[in-house]
Amino acid sequence: MDSDLQLFADWAQGDQRAGERLFERHYEGVARFFRNKAGDHWPELCQRTFLTCVEVRDKFRAEGSFRSFLFGIAYRQLYRFFRERARDPESVDFQLRSVQDFDPSLSSVVAANQEERLLLAALRRIPLEYQVILELHYWEDMTAKACAEVLDVPLGTAKTRLRRGRQLLEAELAKDAPSEEVLTRTLSDLEGWARRLREQLDH
Repeated sequence: MDSDLQLFADWAQGDQRAGERLFERHYEGVARFFRNKAGDHWPELCQRTFLTCVEVRDKFRAEGSFRSFLFGIAYRQLYRFFRERARDPESVDFQLRSVQDFDPSLSSVVAANQEERLLLAALRRIPLEYQVILELHYWEDMTAKACAEVLDVPLGTAKTRLRRGRQLLEAELAKDAPSEEVLTRTLSDLEGWARRLREQLDH
């Protein structure tokens, strides 16, 4: 199977089929990225992301992965989406504002069980900057280094955001958990619950 870099190189040389294969390979991941944050707007944001990728493909220098490059575009499209919805776009602080703050209905994901519902609700209530990095890490299996590439921040900053994001998530989970047992079960298997949510997002 051709690597992303090979497909990208072929696409840059005019091979449209290589570009189609590249987008097919990454479409589900980009859709997951938007579905828990932008609700029914996710198809539009996917389209924006891939169109922008076509427009700026000459800026990709293969210093990181194509996947990080693509998710970086998705990340900027997401922030643009929320700024467009804000009364004062310039004053929006994504380290303070959450999806819940913008619109509580912005999700097209329905969780199957109690732990997953708790996790989804908690993710939507933490500031978007931390929700993004946690979902990249747990849903897309990205390392701190890959997250740093997507967010265009130093590796140390990405690691700090991951730690802080987990702390904020745990605090939000504690608010809604109906019992200590459910809270402990959810916190002890965050990766497992995240993986099962990812499977639901794919369907």
